[in-house]
Amino acid sequence: MTQISAIPIFTAVIEYGSFSKAAEYLGVSKSAVSKRISALEAELGVKLLHRTTRKLSLTEAGNNYYKHAIQALRFAQEAEYAATKLQQVPKGTLRISCPVSFGHLHIAPLIPKFLQQYPHIELHLDMSDIRSDIIKEGLDLSLQAGSLQDSSLVARQITTLNSVLCASSEYLARQGTPKEPIDLIKHNCILYTYHTVVNEWGFIKDADEEVIRVTGNYQVNNSEALRKSLVQGLGIGRLPTFIAGNDIKNGDLVPVLNNYKMPNKLLYAVFPERQYMPKKVRVFIDYLIEHFDRDNPSWDQW
Repeated sequence: MTQISAIPIFTAVIEYGSFSKAAEYLGVSKSAVSKRISALEAELGVKLLHRTTRKLSLTEAGNNYYKHAIQALRFAQEAEYAATKLQQVPKGTLRISCPVSFGHLHIAPLIPKFLQQYPHIELHLDMSDIRSDIIKEGLDLSLQAGSLQDSSLVARQITTLNSVLCASSEYLARQGTPKEPIDLIKHNCILYTYHTVVNEWGFIKDADEEVIRVTGNYQVNNSEALRKSLVQGLGIGRLPTFIAGNDIKNGDLVPVLNNYKMPNKLLYAVFPERQYMPKKVRVFIDYLIEHFDRDNPSWDQW
């Protein structure tokens, strides 16, 4: 079964979408990757990939092989973790993903100190607001907000993500400050398009929830862009407190409807279920928990 050694190469080609990107990731030449895939197909006696000048796509046989190759690679990794579980020094490549705004503001600043503390770890950080497929993308860990979509994964809570309704003092002086949620129908409400329901805002008071349908002249899929529009007085918006916290402390944004709460989410460290968790993953999760208060994070203290 000489094709076993080709599994990491084959899965890298599929995950990265090209021979050249897979070669870069693996640290080998593009021709070496191409030759190994061709040899694999010859050994198996089937064609695994359709190759064109623009893209690669799996054949039916290739798709079946890929599903089992992913599992085989995972089992091989678990065997490695079992053999090295007693190692005292966390090491190896740590691949993690996280949402863009949270990663930029609160994860990226922690990375240098973490790598100084664990110099044998090489960390690859991917920031994206599209939820990662941990298994398919070969990630060790993903920071995700909200409920899990894959029951085969394991999650550990890192912190709480609250939201706040806010606007600039200039906007409130010009348009007035809402006293009740229903008052928002008279305001220019700036909307975040990645939210589950874009134009409905929920408010909780005394265990009762009230949902208001709002409208505005600006919708955007990036929280930082939304924040800037609020600071510049365009309207009222809902922001995660981990984004708005500093602006509220500095007086650039003013929270409104403070006698109501907005629904929150929990931030989890999500990772594949393994009998042996790699030490590199464990120390990173512990590092995050050490820096983020689970129930009362620093950005909520204004």
